[in-house]
Amino acid sequence: MGEKIRVMTVLGTRPEAIKLAPVIQRFNSDNRFESTLVVSAQHREMLDQVLSLYKLIPHEDLDLMTANQSLAKLTADIFTRLDPMLEKYTPHWVVVQGDTTTAMAAAMAAFYRRIKVAHVEAGLRTQDKWQPFPEEINRKVISSIADLQFAPTEWARGNLIRDGVPESAIKVTGNTIIDALNQVTALPMPVEIKELLENKEILSGQRKLVMVTAHRRENFGQPIRAICQALKTLAVEFSDEIEIVYPVHLNPNIYQPVHEALNGIANISLLEPLEYLPLVHLLKQARLILTDSGGIQEEATGLGKPCLVLREVTERPEGVQAGVLTLVGTDPEKILVEARKALKDDEAYQRISHAPNPYGDGLAAQRIVSFIHESS
Repeated sequence: MGEKIRVMTVLGTRPEAIKLAPVIQRFNSDNRFESTLVVSAQHREMLDQVLSLYKLIPHEDLDLMTANQSLAKLTADIFTRLDPMLEKYTPHWVVVQGDTTTAMAAAMAAFYRRIKVAHVEAGLRTQDKWQPFPEEINRKVISSIADLQFAPTEWARGNLIRDGVPESAIKVTGNTIIDALNQVTALPMPVEIKELLENKEILSGQRKLVMVTAHRRENFGQPIRAICQALKTLAVEFSDEIEIVYPVHLNPNIYQPVHEALNGIANISLLEPLEYLPLVHLLKQARLILTDSGGIQEEATGLGKPCLVLREVTERPEGVQAGVLTLVGTDPEKILVEARKALKDDEAYQRISHAPNPYGDGLAAQRIVSFIHESS
């Protein structure tokens, strides 16, 4: 057998870890590859939880998380700390996912050393450089560098072609979030989630669960206050029918306004940030999801759960076309109109729960590893 293909996977946040876990697991079990995992720890605790869940141990941990760090400092630190790792391990490929600052800086650092880059979940676009910020520009930078672009859908492939990426460099694989989701939904529901759902009369079917996640930079300030206003009205209006569960991000720009607005409301539970396993089991039980997260838009679509997207634009229009996602922005009235519909219309709920999943069949990681092998 010839020389093994050396792949270095670089990630820094929880969503990257979730979406790359199935790919890393494949590399680790395939003797044609020598696999190295480097984490920047752009998110610390949330990242460690996912690595533990998927039984992944980093070879190198750059440990770059500091409170309220600027994007410029984070980017500079990734360059400075990652470059010696590229020199040490001399990978043939650097694998990155999505659109984080870690992914963008890692792709650029690999390019400077003439190392090939593989981009998982390539081709997502809003065509608005400020939404989401800084992700839209990060992913465009990575697309201009990557040698292999793994588009999750045909729509993403079309975006890459319009950006001038050679068709030979683009492979449509499905989204690895479905691979990851399938692994986690097969695991037993955590005891603490079962107890919460029993206490709130959700498992018995007496009340409906509304899941909320909102934490993005573009929703800091007035937008998060407007979202909270809508949640408060919804909780009062459906006080006998719903329980709103909101794991609140610890960033003070989110944590403080959310707790100020929603603390003490009887049918709103404000939780600490959740690990991925309990989060997925809550999403699975939800009647309605409200989110500004990219990954949860995909998970809601994968689970067939109506989802109101608390953003003006989405780079995941496949979920909108499937009828699962509805763009509502942060206007309280718009949020309330669509939430009322989703909670009252049982027929629409059944239709959504059986919609075909546009994000694939759960075999994306297998395809990605095969394409990297073929291209080496």
